[in-house]
Amino acid sequence: MKQANVRFNYHDYLQLPEDKRYEILDGELCVVPAPSTRHQTIGLNLLVALAQYVKGSGSGRIFHAPCDVVLSQENVVQPDVIFVSTKRLQIVGEPNIAGSPDLLIEILSPGTRGRDLEIKRKLYARFGVQEYWIVDPEDRTIQILSWTDAGYRIEAVVPPTGTLNSPLFPSLNLNLADIF
Repeated sequence: MKQANVRFNYHDYLQLPEDKRYEILDGELCVVPAPSTRHQTIGLNLLVALAQYVKGSGSGRIFHAPCDVVLSQENVVQPDVIFVSTKRLQIVGEPNIAGSPDLLIEILSPGTRGRDLEIKRKLYARFGVQEYWIVDPEDRTIQILSWTDAGYRIEAVVPPTGTLNSPLFPSLNLNLADIF
């Protein structure tokens, strides 16, 4: 049986019913499962901590899922937490964020773990997202990746009792015990 090589784009994405969450990764349509309550709790803790830091520093704006990040017409993602710096706020529009944010955070879940660790990591590097944080609820760690011309470099893997310090937020000291 032959299959058509169908690629989805942002126009197609906008036609989808709103009863589910979707992403488009290199033209492939993916259904994103609803996050667990643990996932939501971790996301909210990160969101609140970063929102307080960003507001105090005046360094930009924080967003959270579901929020469309349109990296290209064939790459539309909904990361858990998004940061756009003040100098790049022109990419923030009413319907979406059109371009590469400064920071994308993905909280791993059983249904998206492989996609977040492999596909999205490469995608975010390809589009020059400055920092990518991978939050692992099972290990209770946060991996900080910084963009380079050769791809992502691991800046740190912060352990459960550690303090997160990010190149993007030099004066942020985030205790992981407060996140998990």
